[in-house]
Amino acid sequence: MRKSYSNKTIYSVLMLICVVGFWLFENFYTPATYSDKNSEGLKKEVSKYLMPTSTTGSIVEHSYYSLSYNEAYEQAEWVAYKLDKKDLTYEDRKRPYFIEDPMVKTKSADWRNYKGSGYDRGHLCPAGDRRFSKQAYDETFYTSNISPQDREFNAGIWNKLEMKTRYWAKKYGSIFVITGGVLENGLEEIGEEDVAVPDYFYKIIAKGEKDNLSVVAFLMKNKESSSSIKQFLVPVDVIEKRTGIDFFAALSKEKQDKIERKVTSSGWKF
Repeated sequence: MRKSYSNKTIYSVLMLICVVGFWLFENFYTPATYSDKNSEGLKKEVSKYLMPTSTTGSIVEHSYYSLSYNEAYEQAEWVAYKLDKKDLTYEDRKRPYFIEDPMVKTKSADWRNYKGSGYDRGHLCPAGDRRFSKQAYDETFYTSNISPQDREFNAGIWNKLEMKTRYWAKKYGSIFVITGGVLENGLEEIGEEDVAVPDYFYKIIAKGEKDNLSVVAFLMKNKESSSSIKQFLVPVDVIEKRTGIDFFAALSKEKQDKIERKVTSSGWKF
């Protein structure tokens, strides 16, 4: 009888240790990092007038891109980065594992939320834009840099837009990119953490300097399309209204109106 009671006590203690250990792991475990804290990366390269506002205040600056994380939707509301012609190299990089972003205080969603969902883990800052160094490439595999994308969309029209973005970087020497999903109420959710599936994705691309800034903006439904990417051109104002994000907020109202009110592809080779 005593032995049975003793075994029950040991079993209960072990169970308690396991529960506490799991809770500590879930709440305080910080995964390995792909970033180098000593790297200057984005901080020196990007002018403040190019950066969008954050609706959450949860801004993370990695070495080679920046993001605003939206915990309610378990993904970034925007990812922003500079893409230079010299960045576009063709090194054959080994794909690392997707890991949680150690710099997102609320923890970015686990990659397993996507497993069996039917959706791709769609990069916002493409890995193909960051082949010039191992660190830059690996950083794109934080789960804060992915969003659920329809497979045909990701491999199709969205991929065409990403390739056109690289073409523009080569042609014009340097561009600035802001991209993300439109996060709004009523979206489909996947995984145990309820990762939202955006119905639409946007990409805003800028070139030039403050006094002669030229911008093109795209808004695409998260599904396969055979249309030309030009069919998805929209004014920046449309994306601002859908997302609640203010793009190029540090510019004067006059300059914002000039580049955000109308659709224009003038000066951009399609």
